[in-house]
Amino acid sequence: MAEKVAKYSATGRRKTSVARVNLTPGAGKWIVNGKEPAIYFGNEAVLRYIEQPMKLTDTLSKFDLDARLTGGGIVGQAGALRHAIARALEASEATLRGVLKASGCMTRDSRMKERKKYGQPGARKRFQFSKR
Repeated sequence: MAEKVAKYSATGRRKTSVARVNLTPGAGKWIVNGKEPAIYFGNEAVLRYIEQPMKLTDTLSKFDLDARLTGGGIVGQAGALRHAIARALEASEATLRGVLKASGCMTRDSRMKERKKYGQPGARKRFQFSKR
């Protein structure tokens, strides 16, 4: 019979993006939507932002990561992925919560795009006022 391997799952959100993450003990191999993170995101600053929870807890080479990202753009997806990684790390070891919370990784960024209102061209923009 096959051995039971620990698998930690979590979901992270940012704007309209959703990230579903599976962490399994391994050598530190990352897969994001079937690609390498460097190829998928293509931006060094975004890659450092995503790796922050793993680097803070010294678990970068302890877990393999498989992520599924949907919705939004690249930066929104990166924020969702960072949030999901932090939540999965907390599920793996509860003592990491303090470090992750102090760095802001556990907080969901709740800023969303404001909806467009009827009778105006945008969320805040108004048509030009004419007195006469």
